[in-house]
Amino acid sequence: MDREQTSAEQTGHAGPESRAAEPGPGSRRAAAQRQQMRQDLAAAAMQLFATQGYEETTVDQIAAAAGVARRTFFRYFRSKEEAIFPDHDDTLVRVADLLASAEPEEHPLDVVCRGIKEVLRMYASTPAVSVARYQLIRQVPALREREIAVVARYERLFTRYLLGRFDASDTIPPGWQHGGDDDSMLAEVSAAAVVAAHNHVLRRWLRAGGHGDVEAQLDHSFAVIRGTFWATPPSGVRRRSTVVTPSATGTPGALEATSALSATPGGEVLITVARTDAPLDVVLDSIRAALGH
Repeated sequence: MDREQTSAEQTGHAGPESRAAEPGPGSRRAAAQRQQMRQDLAAAAMQLFATQGYEETTVDQIAAAAGVARRTFFRYFRSKEEAIFPDHDDTLVRVADLLASAEPEEHPLDVVCRGIKEVLRMYASTPAVSVARYQLIRQVPALREREIAVVARYERLFTRYLLGRFDASDTIPPGWQHGGDDDSMLAEVSAAAVVAAHNHVLRRWLRAGGHGDVEAQLDHSFAVIRGTFWATPPSGVRRRSTVVTPSATGTPGALEATSALSATPGGEVLITVARTDAPLDVVLDSIRAALGH
């Protein structure tokens, strides 16, 4: 008897999409067995890929190394490249549940940032495996394509959530504004920014061998994104205001001076643009108006 009968068949689970289970100790035990089998198959695949190469490794070899039959492998994964990403299906479900249970008062970007942090924690829970996977993916184009597809699933999930917040009947929290015809663009750009920040931090952490406080690095990236995408900044921080002084000639579109004040993590920066023939008092008035906005 191979391990298929002691895990998959006895628990009644037939693949990644079989998630529903009756509540109670039995269902929790079945879920744990299912998860363990997926991890064992993934570990066997990783070991074989590392020792004999990705292209040279077959599903039969992976199954044999894990001590199960070929048909058991296909109960948990559709292909050998899918075995490299054993946790993403479950993590995607957790992230979706997190988004669905978020309070309406919470800023949408904060919710999305909390969601992508679940993905980061999945990688951080097994640093050695994550580093080995990263090194393998860099060498195999098929795995890189698979990784891109996995990332796109999270991005689509976040985009749908943000669009739902735009469409919701409840009041949008301060700092988030309806974009009208631009709603879909704003949702996609915001979701892409959060995912890109996560990927940047994660890859930097993986290149460092999985060392360092990766959550703190991600929180810093989130702070940068919030400062970029929040229409209304956190208390005490001025994002941007622009004051324009019309030309004294009265010519439409002719400007003598314009000043813009923007906030940065280190303080505020005032930018002034003026015509070379603009009177000094006009330039100063533009600066005073920007500082007093």
